[in-house]
Parts: sequence; structure tokens; C-alpha cells
Amino acid sequence: MTATQAAPSYEGHYVGIVTRTASFAIDVLAIGLIFSLAGTVLEYLLTIVLGRDVTLADTPLQSSLAIAAWAFLYFAYPLAVSGRTFGMAVLGTRVVRADGRPLGTRHAVVRTLALPLSFLLAGFGFLLIVLRRDRCALHDLIADAAVVYAWDARAARVRFLTRE
Repeated sequence: MTATQAAPSYEGHYVGIVTRTASFAIDVLAIGLIFSLAGTVLEYLLTIVLGRDVTLADTPLQSSLAIAAWAFLYFAYPLAVSGRTFGMAVLGTRVVRADGRPLGTRHAVVRTLALPLSFLLAGFGFLLIVLRRDRCALHDLIADAAVVYAWDARAARVRFLTRE
């Protein structure tokens, strides 16, 4: 690529199924790792405080509720604050309102609560990403949101070239 040719910018373009799946996989991995680490620390502290061996796996209902609450917070809070989760930040994507405005708290909560609906009926809600021009899944439609690239390849290339 010559200096007069500009690198393409995908900023603002809708994100497809592959990038969204990879982002979600990173988020699921992060949720599991952080929850496991926190659970281990909590078990250790409770064992010290109570003076007896405590295993959270002995309380499956409470553990299931705790991981569901953690997953909700993991998705809803960063979406409300910055429009992206850790997985989205790694892959350079962001969730915005359908009209391009920042997502906001109410839409982030609605999107997070609607996410399980996209898994129903063998993942039909995610099939919409492939079928729709705006690449919206069912939970995006419910929350009036869209996932777009938020990484400008041209700006990154300029920064890279100035370092050489």
C-alpha cells in the first residue's frame, strides 16, 4: 500500500456474525474465569472466617443464581457506561442505539435481559444477524440497538507508520 492509498475504515459499519461470535466467546471466557477466581477467593475467606471447609459447589442453586447475576452485571454495566464489553473492546466493536446515539443505561439493561431470547428456538435470534442488512440480532431489535465497528483502521495505520 502506498502512502497515497488510505487503509479502509470500517468504523460505523455493522458487525457481522463472525466478529460478534468471537467477541461473545471472549466475554463468556472472561465471565467464567473471573467467576471461578472470585469463587475460589470467597471459599478461602469463608473457610478462614467460619473455621470449617466451605465449598460453593455444595450450593448449586445459589451458585447458579450468583453466576447469572454476575453475567448480567458483566454485560449490562460496561454496555451502559461505554457501549462495549471486554470482548467487544478487544475486537473493536461497540453497541449503539439504532440511530447511532450512545446506548445508555435503559437500553443496555433491556439488551442484556433480552439476550437469552436470541438463544431460544435453536438460536434463531442470532440467525437474524445473517439475514438482516443491519446485522441486528433479536436482542438488538428489542433494545433498539446495533453493533458497529468502533476501530478506525486508517488512524491505527497512521499511528503505526509514525512509529517507524
